[in-house]
Amino acid sequence: MTAWQKRLTQLKSYAKRDSMNLQCFDSIAVSEPILKGDGVETKISCINTAGEQRFFNLRFKYEETLSQNQLPLLRLASVMPLLNYGLFTKEIRLEWQVTEEDFSLLNDFLDVFSKDIFINKLVRKKNPYVLPQFLPSASEVTEANARPMAKIVAASLVEDVPISSEFNENSCGVLSSGGKESLLTYAMLKEIGADVHALYVNESGGHWRTALPAYRHFKKNYPKTARAWTNVDRFYTFMLDQMRIIRKDHREIWADTYPIRLCIFPVYVFLLLPIFSKRRIGNLLIGSEFDDPRMSSYFAGIRHFFGVYDQTQDFDVRMEQWFSKRMPGMRQWSAVRSISGMIVERLLTCRYPELARLQRSCHSCRFNNGDLLPCGKCSKCQGVLLFLLANNADPSIMGYSEADVSALPARIAEGNLRLDEDEKNYALFLAKLLPNLNQETSHIETIHLNKPTSDLQLLPMRFRKPLLEILMKYTQGFSALKGESWVAVPAPSDLTKAP
Repeated sequence: MTAWQKRLTQLKSYAKRDSMNLQCFDSIAVSEPILKGDGVETKISCINTAGEQRFFNLRFKYEETLSQNQLPLLRLASVMPLLNYGLFTKEIRLEWQVTEEDFSLLNDFLDVFSKDIFINKLVRKKNPYVLPQFLPSASEVTEANARPMAKIVAASLVEDVPISSEFNENSCGVLSSGGKESLLTYAMLKEIGADVHALYVNESGGHWRTALPAYRHFKKNYPKTARAWTNVDRFYTFMLDQMRIIRKDHREIWADTYPIRLCIFPVYVFLLLPIFSKRRIGNLLIGSEFDDPRMSSYFAGIRHFFGVYDQTQDFDVRMEQWFSKRMPGMRQWSAVRSISGMIVERLLTCRYPELARLQRSCHSCRFNNGDLLPCGKCSKCQGVLLFLLANNADPSIMGYSEADVSALPARIAEGNLRLDEDEKNYALFLAKLLPNLNQETSHIETIHLNKPTSDLQLLPMRFRKPLLEILMKYTQGFSALKGESWVAVPAPSDLTKAP
C-alpha cells in the first residue's frame, strides 16, 4: 500500500467526527520556495470559512548561498509551521511535488501535532487565548475530534531519491539556543574530539534575545558557528489574527506559553538541514533532556506527548527513518536525554563554567547597559535558579540578582514552575527550600536507562563511551524503571556494542 493509499484509508476513518467545530480555514496553501542567493521566500495563502484570502510571505535567510539541490529541504521547512493547524483547516495544499517518504512524514507529523495541540492547548489546561465557546466539553474530548481535520494535498507524487549522502560521522551539528542543554552538548562533544558546529535559528522577534549572548561568543570564537534567520514567529502571529477561535486582543495577553502552536523544532531542523547537507554534517543533536515517562501519555484514551513531541526519542527515531531514505548516513539524537535538567546544570556550571555564563533560559530577556539579562520571574527562570541553588552555583554568573534569589520561594509557591515532580522536589531539598527528602526522588542523580524514552544504544558508538564517562563523573550510578519506581541498577555491560 502506497503512502497515498494509506492516507486515503486514514481519511475515511477520520470522516466521522463529533459535533464540535474548530474550523477556521477552508485551506492553507504553501507555494514553491524561491531561492535568491542566500535568501528564500515562500508565499502562504489562507482562505477562511467566509471565503476571504490572506497572504503571508515566509522568509528564510542564510549566511551562505544555497543551491537548487537544497529545494526539497526548503519545501519541507516551509510546510512544517502549517502542521500546527491541522485541527483548524480542511486542506493543507502543497503547490509543489512531494516524494512518498516526505508525504508519509508530513502526515505522521500532522496526526501527532493535532492530537498534541487538541489535548495540551484545548483540553488539559486553561488557554487564555481561545474563546471559551470553542473549548471542548468533556463529551467532545474524543479520539475523532483530536484527529486532524486537514487533508494534505500535493501537486504530484514522485519517487524517493537521496537529497544528499556521504556524511562525516564525526561531524556534529548542535541546534543551539543559549540554553543549558545545547551549551552542554556542544562542550562535551568538543571535549571528546568531535567536529562540532553550533547552529542557531534567529527568529525575527524577541525570542532571539535568549540566544544572542551565546551566538556572539560562538561566532567570535568558533568559526564553524552558523545562523539561519526566519520570520516564522511573525507567521504564527499572523495565523492567530486569522483564527475565529482566538481572542481578537491576543497581542495584549501575556501568558507563559504559546497560544496554539506546539511543535517548533521540526521547523528549525528542516531550516538547518541545508547546512547539514552542504557541510556533510552526519549528526544532528537536539538538547532534549530526561522526562519522567511514568506520567500517563494518554488522556481520555488519546495518546499525546505533553506538547513536547519534538523533544522526545520518538521524534528522533521518526526522523532517522526519514533520513534513511532521503539523507542516508545522517543521525539524530540527544547526548543528555538520560539525565535530569538539574544534572545538566551541574555539569555545565562545574565542568564548563565559561559557557555556563552564556546561558539565558528565559521567556523575557531584557537589555541592561548592553548586556542581556534574564527576567528572573518566568517559569524558565524559576527552574534555572532552582537548579543553580541546588548545585551550589552562583546565580549571578547568568545575570540573576539577589532580589531574584530572594523572591524565588514565593514565585515557586504560585505554582507556575514546570518540572517533573521528583526533579522539582529533589532540587527544592538540595536548595534548602524543602525540609525533608523523599528517597524515591534520588533517581534524579542517576543516568536513566529506559529503552522507550532514553535508549543509550541510540547514541552512535563512537560517541557513546566517552560521553558516558563524562556523565558518570557527575551522577550517582544508573537507574531503571521497574514497575512504577526507578531502581538502582549496575552499569550496563553492553554500552560499547552496536544496537
